[in-house]
Amino acid sequence: MSISSKKIAVIGAGPSGLAQLRAFQSAANNGAEIPEIVCFEKQRNWGGLWHYTWRTGLDEYGDPVHGSMYRYLWSNGPKEGLEFADYSFEEHFGKQIASYPPRAVLFDYIQGRVEKAGVRKWIRFNTNVTRIKFDDRTREFSVRSIDRDTGDETVERFDYVIVCTGHFSTPNVPEFDGLDKFNGRVLHAHDFRDAVEFKDKRVLIIGTSYSAEDIGSQCWKYGAASITVSHRTAPIGYTWPDNWNEVPLLTRVEGNTAHFKDGTSQDVDAIVLCTGYQHHFPFMADELKLKTANRLATANLYKGVAYVPNPQLFYLGMQDQWYTFNMFDAQAWFVRDVILEAINIPSHAAMKDDVVDREAREDALEDDYACIRYQGAYVKELMDETDYPNFDIEKANEAFFQWKKHKKENIMGFRDNRYESAITGTLSPIHHTKWAEELDDSLESYLKN
Repeated sequence: MSISSKKIAVIGAGPSGLAQLRAFQSAANNGAEIPEIVCFEKQRNWGGLWHYTWRTGLDEYGDPVHGSMYRYLWSNGPKEGLEFADYSFEEHFGKQIASYPPRAVLFDYIQGRVEKAGVRKWIRFNTNVTRIKFDDRTREFSVRSIDRDTGDETVERFDYVIVCTGHFSTPNVPEFDGLDKFNGRVLHAHDFRDAVEFKDKRVLIIGTSYSAEDIGSQCWKYGAASITVSHRTAPIGYTWPDNWNEVPLLTRVEGNTAHFKDGTSQDVDAIVLCTGYQHHFPFMADELKLKTANRLATANLYKGVAYVPNPQLFYLGMQDQWYTFNMFDAQAWFVRDVILEAINIPSHAAMKDDVVDREAREDALEDDYACIRYQGAYVKELMDETDYPNFDIEKANEAFFQWKKHKKENIMGFRDNRYESAITGTLSPIHHTKWAEELDDSLESYLKN
């Protein structure tokens, strides 16, 4: 079968799905023959989690809201660690910008590259994929989708499926005694939208993830009376503001009083569950579902992308992440070259050995710095096998190392630092207003630099 007679389904038009479209567009631009591509996107616009919506719970069609994005979100890691190797911030904005952009700026950057590439024609917006199955006899996937505007259902056949739906949209929600009788607001981080809602409130956060750290910081910045963070294993451990404290795990709630494992208690007005997300693919047949913990070496994915039980199926961006946009790119370019038959998938046994080796090497890592190097090396490994533009991984790693150091020095001021681009070598400017004092997160305000 010729390459051009094949069909590919890309599920999702967020950063990883858009990376996949850009990878194929790049190949076509260089004269390669490419397959027919259909990208299914449930939302009305591209961007995935970066496409902000005020909605929570269910959307206007009764489907779960995909987005976990909130107002006033700023990048919690340096932009120098996520910059596209083929489309720098300087190219997009016409100048270098500060190192921690707010969501509107990052969305504009993501959008700029795919608008330049002209890939929107491949995307069916407002189209929900409801079922994907594989026919062992024909070696094809059947993809059932519904046009949410018309209600029309379609079943189509594809040679390859690339799942790009991410894994930060289906919340993991634990139970605590007394939540059903709590007199305040309870929500998961997935449904958090606006820190102003918690002005003058005593906020209890469950969890020690980046979302716990950042949502707590947002609430502090916008005037919460107090922030209490409850941990299961260990506190986050930064030097927090005076109205912020860390306590052991919540055991129960009585009225407005939260009780903790060490016997202490505290009155609170709101509880935010920053308890993580599930890898959740309800549209996939059981034998096609990726089942993995949130880790750097995902289970059952050769080279972190090809599904070992069926290497005609790929999953992008399923790792725990230090690197993001440029890692999705490296993965997308690799997947593209497998489909274009420029890279060969090895035997089933060799794929399994690859997964075991990656997991063992991750398990031996000693600290976050080693984890950053590990993922940086993974991105470089994939880049070296394709024509994705190589960039200075060591410089990107160094931005992450400096970021960790700056967080330890001043957790509420780390976004006031700046770093050098691994793509252009340019040092970013200092933002015109300190993060803790900047209440306007608009694109226009940010670009005043």
